[in-house]
Amino acid sequence: MKFCWSTLNVKNMEESLKFYHEVIGLPICQRFQARPGMEIVFLGDGETKIELIYDEEIKDVNMGIDISLGFEVKSLDKMMTLVEEKGIKIHSGPFQPNPNTRFFFVLDPNGLKIQFVESK
Repeated sequence: MKFCWSTLNVKNMEESLKFYHEVIGLPICQRFQARPGMEIVFLGDGETKIELIYDEEIKDVNMGIDISLGFEVKSLDKMMTLVEEKGIKIHSGPFQPNPNTRFFFVLDPNGLKIQFVESK
């Protein structure tokens, strides 16, 4: 069995695209109108794929407080600088649970926790 993607309903497609494309660096693979008032965008390549869905009929998007998506980065310090430059507040961290791993969390535009991890 192969994992396909994570689907996220979003409050604002442009804000979410800016975050996942510009901050995380996922390329936009496909973008289309599913029906009037509903847009779908697939981002990512390889094994990292995210599907964003904006539906103007959905007024409340609930991500859940116990869910997060993790992304590996080469330099945690550079990523912390990038998110701060983009006006994104660090939610928590940085943490270092062992000598080889450091990470911190931010919230995406919809309130989903995003973890950036540096492993040595």
